[in-house]
Amino acid sequence: MKTFLALDLEGSNLRIGEIDPQGKVLQQKLYGAEFEDQAGAVKIIEDSLGDYIRNVGWATGKYPVAMGVGLVGRVDPRQGVWMQIDSQRSDPTPLADMLSRNYGIPAWIDNDVKAATQAVQRFELKSNNFIYMNVGACIAASVVADGVLIRGGHYNSGEVGHAVVDIDVGVTCSCGRKNCIELIAGGIGFDKTARLLAPKYKTSLTIPPEGQRVSMEEVFDLYRKGDGLCTRMVQNAADALAGIIMNMVKVTDPDTVVLGGEMMTNGDIHGEILVRLNPTTVRFVTGGVVLTGLNPEVIGLIGAGAMAMNNYEGKRI
Repeated sequence: MKTFLALDLEGSNLRIGEIDPQGKVLQQKLYGAEFEDQAGAVKIIEDSLGDYIRNVGWATGKYPVAMGVGLVGRVDPRQGVWMQIDSQRSDPTPLADMLSRNYGIPAWIDNDVKAATQAVQRFELKSNNFIYMNVGACIAASVVADGVLIRGGHYNSGEVGHAVVDIDVGVTCSCGRKNCIELIAGGIGFDKTARLLAPKYKTSLTIPPEGQRVSMEEVFDLYRKGDGLCTRMVQNAADALAGIIMNMVKVTDPDTVVLGGEMMTNGDIHGEILVRLNPTTVRFVTGGVVLTGLNPEVIGLIGAGAMAMNNYEGKRI
């Protein structure tokens, strides 16, 4: 059986695993991955791969046939270049060639959300027109239109976390705009919004010291109990997400919208989004606005494997 080595650089963690052709995670290991720049991230990838090969090994006893790596930021998958982490940290790095040369197998890289989108299409949806939106600490989306994953002229498409809808919380984003949906509906945004709005509401929510994030589990637990601040935060997030979903639907005409990411593992917010969708706006979304059926903990890892499989087979969406 052929297997595929997959790496998902997810926030402050690097997950490495081996995937079979049906998308099953055969084995995996999670590594800490605190880095300031791309050079630091590459060192973590190389050190962690060395540990994985020595101490985990290969599920079938044979080397995987190819490698896929999902990365934060802008990635040129055609040239195999990791272009930047964000607008403040840009050091174009030919990572695919480096990995292929060092480990002796073909290697491909892509943005992490675009990799997850390939997992959704290959193992779950079988659609040529859909949106995958990842709602985690940050928010990003990918659009597949007529079977083509839209990337844009600078490989920067899908940064919907920096879109603004008709919600004024008064929070300023690092990009320079106010009320970006990422700061209203993303995990980092929930923390910022909680601190901003807490003086205006009676609340039992624990606001931790700066440098620590508000607990999302506590937010949703208190929301269910009717806590004023937490109810306002969840309603704002649902308004923001419903708004951007409807905007994207009108622009891209998908048959399905798939939602994933750590924020969507709580069913409450999905239900709140659904009741806010205008039936006329989403009338052609015949597959619905649904939660991914793939395990949110490893969808990025499966996506890296799917991306490796697609390229290994000569398929590119």
